[in-house]
Amino acid sequence: MTILKQASILSMTGFARVQGAVGSFRYAWELKSVNAKGLDLRLRTPPDFDSVEIKAREKIAARLARGAVFANLAAKREDESQVARLNRAALDALLAGLSELPPSNVGPATLDGLLAVRGVVEIVEPELSEAERAEIETQILASLDEALDALIAARKAEGDALATILRQRLDRISILAAQADAAPARQPEAIRARLKQQLARLLENAEGLDSVRLHQEAALLAVRTDIREELDRLKAHVESASKLLTAGGPVGRRLDFLAQELGRETNTLCAKSNDAGLTAIGLELKIEVEQLREQAQNIE
Repeated sequence: MTILKQASILSMTGFARVQGAVGSFRYAWELKSVNAKGLDLRLRTPPDFDSVEIKAREKIAARLARGAVFANLAAKREDESQVARLNRAALDALLAGLSELPPSNVGPATLDGLLAVRGVVEIVEPELSEAERAEIETQILASLDEALDALIAARKAEGDALATILRQRLDRISILAAQADAAPARQPEAIRARLKQQLARLLENAEGLDSVRLHQEAALLAVRTDIREELDRLKAHVESASKLLTAGGPVGRRLDFLAQELGRETNTLCAKSNDAGLTAIGLELKIEVEQLREQAQNIE
């Protein structure tokens, strides 16, 4: 079989991490993808980054066709600009509640005690201006593009290795199909001899049977056990799969479908076989086709 030029396809497995900084913010993207039937995107971003999340989803969906993709953005402000702010409403509500309590032996509330109540004092960061927020989001989204580049590069590297394995499997299937086609049991002389022997046994012990009808049934049996169509379809499916690998792109679903079709033809070939040698070839074909399908399920 002619070896076609190696094409670029993508695996669905990969990992990438990109980090950066803008102003007082430090951030990092982590992307991980594994096999899935479609594109299953799970994205996590810090609070107050809703606009980044929406745009990030669009970017990832535009560049990846399949896979369970886990995308995580971590962002942290590292300056010392945090300030304490008194929540007067919470403090007033607390004082009002204390004034309504009946007298007791417990001492009066102290200021430090009141301020220690959760929610009375809030640690806040200064508000970002619109320009500052826009710059941060622009840098974070640019880093996402870098992370996607790295993830796709990792998926491509594994995809190239898988393409080599798939081509080897397809070559092996072609060789086995050719061996089945050339099997001695498929030669016309062997078929005639086998049918003649079977008919002789039947006629020898079957008085009153119509010999003409028996010959007709034998001819029909020969047609039903012929594997010419299965061999032709095996060849066609192998050629189609090779073309998909050459074309590249998200071809995993179609490769998986062709692997299923190869499996059906191989099963039929084994079912029709009436020779031990041909059956052995059919079983080897089943192994190769199953391994082909396992690898095809890793392709985007």
